[in-house]
Amino acid sequence: MERPLILVTGSTDGIGKATAAGLAAGGARLIIHGKDEKKGKIVQQELEAVAGGKRPDLFISDFTRQDKIREMAADLASRYSRLDVLVNNVGTYRKTRHVTMAGIEMTFAVNYLAPFLLTHLLLPLLRKSPSARIVTVASSAHEDVDRIDWENLPGEPAYDAWGAYSLSKFADVTFTYTLARNLGGTGITANCLHPGVVDTNLSRSAAPGIATLTPEEGAQTSIWLARSPEVAGVSGRYFDNRRPVRSSVLSYDRGVQERFWRMAEELSGIRSGEVDEY
Repeated sequence: MERPLILVTGSTDGIGKATAAGLAAGGARLIIHGKDEKKGKIVQQELEAVAGGKRPDLFISDFTRQDKIREMAADLASRYSRLDVLVNNVGTYRKTRHVTMAGIEMTFAVNYLAPFLLTHLLLPLLRKSPSARIVTVASSAHEDVDRIDWENLPGEPAYDAWGAYSLSKFADVTFTYTLARNLGGTGITANCLHPGVVDTNLSRSAAPGIATLTPEEGAQTSIWLARSPEVAGVSGRYFDNRRPVRSSVLSYDRGVQERFWRMAEELSGIRSGEVDEY
């Protein structure tokens, strides 16, 4: 598609901002998302310059709140006739335990449940594209999950910051695999990726001093998965540095995948009949 419509969540900072900039420079019609309106408008202006005067649309939504995610999805549905690419980039890392208004641990809620809910709510728009793509930013941190403490989810009262982050990214990988299977034959693809160890506010909080890539470098695989003809029709894969690689052994366990999926359905209420069947 000559000028695809692309939504990048969490695109006012870090990898998301760099992804949005790269896509804008490549000629995409862009929708950006952030939590803070003032910051969002500054980034909107910066990206307008990068895109040669084409101003991206800006949506403000707090992804710790499912009602706000639903409001954003409804607004998107009312304003656009289709969506060609959804980049689930939004992410958080919490050194100490925080919970949402619904009592869900914040990292799990933002990194996993938010993209799960938003993706499902935007499926009607994605179906209107001839070849839509869903790209989810995961992490090699998922490899640190070798067992699931199901009794500690979703509130995680026994909290470990890195453990919570790794688990949320593990859930993103399983989400991608199940989503790709469910979308088989629809023309919509779903893939996920490890962006590398990138110098962002998140990485500086999680692991100070170990980042090796700039946000621009870390955004390259997301940009490639969103636009490259090389991955047209490719679905249900995990990528690192533009290469399909194997994720952790546990992430391929169908029982684990299905349990994460069912949990997300229950916690997001997505089976309420508002979304068409696959």
